[in-house]
Amino acid sequence: MKPARKQRLILIGLMVIGAGLATAFALKSFNENLMYFFSTTDVVEGKAPKETLFRLGGMVIKGSVERPNDGLMVRFKLSDFSKEVTVEYTGILPDLFREGQGIVANGRLNPQGVFVAEEVLAKHDENYMPPEVKGSLKNQPQPDKGQ
Repeated sequence: MKPARKQRLILIGLMVIGAGLATAFALKSFNENLMYFFSTTDVVEGKAPKETLFRLGGMVIKGSVERPNDGLMVRFKLSDFSKEVTVEYTGILPDLFREGQGIVANGRLNPQGVFVAEEVLAKHDENYMPPEVKGSLKNQPQPDKGQ
């Protein structure tokens, strides 16, 4: 094999290895930043991951919002009209957050089964509901409007 041909072969090999490493790092980063959505029923049934971040969506139950002390910590319950999950959030809630509205929260479960939110996303107009929440609510029986 001639030296020029050998150098080209080595160069091509190094480029293939470099492209493979770049692809591996990109896929690893993508998988680490992926955040799945779960409904409250999925969380109660244990389908949600215990130690990783995920999104939880549902309707804020009327009368469930409480502020245990004078700080920024807020505790409320989310429901998909089937099961309920307690959510704790420390921070300023969005202006459009209120009881009876659909929200999506990003966070993780603590060992007691309480969802500790790092971010709370509220709807942006009166007709909007996050697609994930709408899909999970469609699968649940609706409460009787007369009660």
